[in-house]
Formats: sequence, C-alpha cells, structure tokens
Amino acid sequence: MTTARDLLIVSLDVPSGRPVERGDLSLALAGAELVDLLAAGAVTLDDERIVAGLVPATGDRLLDEAGAALVRQAPYESVEDWLWRRGDGLAAAHAAELEAEERVGRPHHRLLSTGGRDTPAESPARARAAERWASREPVLAALAAALGIPEGAADEPPVPADESVVTVLAAVNGALTELEAVRQRRRVEDAAFDNVWRGF
Repeated sequence: MTTARDLLIVSLDVPSGRPVERGDLSLALAGAELVDLLAAGAVTLDDERIVAGLVPATGDRLLDEAGAALVRQAPYESVEDWLWRRGDGLAAAHAAELEAEERVGRPHHRLLSTGGRDTPAESPARARAAERWASREPVLAALAAALGIPEGAADEPPVPADESVVTVLAAVNGALTELEAVRQRRRVEDAAFDNVWRGF
C-alpha cells in the first residue's frame, strides 16, 4: 500500500473541516506519490528539483506509473511543477483503482462525493490506512491537515524528520493555496459578470 492510497481512504472515511475538492485531493495525492518515491530511493531532491534515479517496481500500478513519468533530463522538474502535472486527474484515477480493488460496486465519482457517506467496505487497505491514521504518522497527518482533515482539528500535525519530505509538504500547501486563489478570482469575476448583466 502507498501513502497516496492511505490518504485517499482517509479523505473518504474521516470527516473534514471543509469539502475536499477533487483538485485539492489530486495535488495532495501527487505529493504523496513523490514522498513514496523519495522513501524508495527512486528520487532525490536537489534544492526543489526532482532528480530521478533507478525506480524499482513497487507493486503498485499508479506509483509505478508515477516513477515512469519522472523527468530525467536537466534542469529536471520542480516539485511544484510535478504536483500540477502529475496531479491532473489523479484523484479520479486513485478512486477508480481503489474501487476496482475493493469491488464495492460504487462509481468513482461517488467515492469522491462530499454528500452522504456510504459505509466503507472492510478491506486490508482500509485497515492499514486506519492504523496509520490512528498513529498520527507525520506524512499522512500533514497531507490530511492540508486538506482540512480531520474536522475541527486544533493541533498541528507532527513534522517529518526528512527535509526533502518537508519540502514536498510545503510545496503541496503552496499549490493548494494557489488553487484556492484561482477559485476565489473566478468567483469574483463571475459575480462581477452577473452584476453587469443585472444592470441591463
């Protein structure tokens, strides 16, 4: 199992302080994949640039896909650029993969819905994610906190010891802030457009 899988399950099973948007989850999942690639020794960070090494087979299709998608030529890719490129549609891909493995019979857009929560299917993946969540594992806790999970949490998540991981987590938070700023601008522009039409 991977950090991305655990994060997806936590986002489905643990109440959040705000609705988890698909775009936000996709960025966080891309960060989770990069953390796992760092842990596997498949990549290192040179400042904020991702330097790819030998990527071993992980046994996880999406993580192997992430490893294959690494930029292998200088000046390499920044962590931020990776999050935006790899994150495109990633929440839906991970949800579909989880659904296929658990065979819960729900379409992946229901897995990502923020409405009524279905009772989660029991599975080894969910049990592992729940155990990791209960232990407040630093990376999982930090990624979940960036998504507003759990609801009403007052404590700061523990800080990982690895500086490269801290760099990735900071980039995830920065990308989420940037995405929210884009949404805010669009809301303002839409409201202004509506006001113009109401004036006619």
